[in-house]
This record gives sequence, C-alpha cells and structure tokens, in this order.
Amino acid sequence: MITIDVSEVTDERALHLLLMRELGFPGFYGMNWDAFWDSITGLVWIPDHVRFLGWDQLAAHVPRGAAMLQRALDDYRAAYRPDFVAEYA
Repeated sequence: MITIDVSEVTDERALHLLLMRELGFPGFYGMNWDAFWDSITGLVWIPDHVRFLGWDQLAAHVPRGAAMLQRALDDYRAAYRPDFVAEYA
C-alpha cells in the first residue's frame, strides 16, 4: 500500500506533480489526464492499494482534478485490476 497526502494540493498542476513523484512516473510525464492514464496502464506499476489522505480538501480545492483522478482509477480497476483498491480518506 502507498499513502499519498493530497490535502495541500491547490491546483491540477500540483496534483500531477505529486502523483508523478509518489507513483514514480517518468520525467517526460505529460501532466494531464491522458498522460496519467498512459502512465498507470503501461509505464509504471501501481501498488495494489493506494490511499489518498486529505481527499475532502482536494475535492474542495481542485474538484475537477479529484473527479478525474477518481474516474481514472475506477476505470483502471474495471479494465485491468479488479482487486485494486483506491481509498479516499
């Protein structure tokens, strides 16, 4: 399991930078949701359980980013890894 604290994120760029660092995305990561999808489905291995701390703060400050992240991880679970768990605490 990996825990990612998103409570201090205030914009989508900061969210992508955090995800890049915490999930080990390559330096050429495109900092957008298509690039996020490409990264989690072909470039890096995501742990079986990802826990996001401060989700309510992220959803309040970056609602589109929170929604896009959750949707991408839901799609990832449905398409590739039914046992994958994303926890939004």
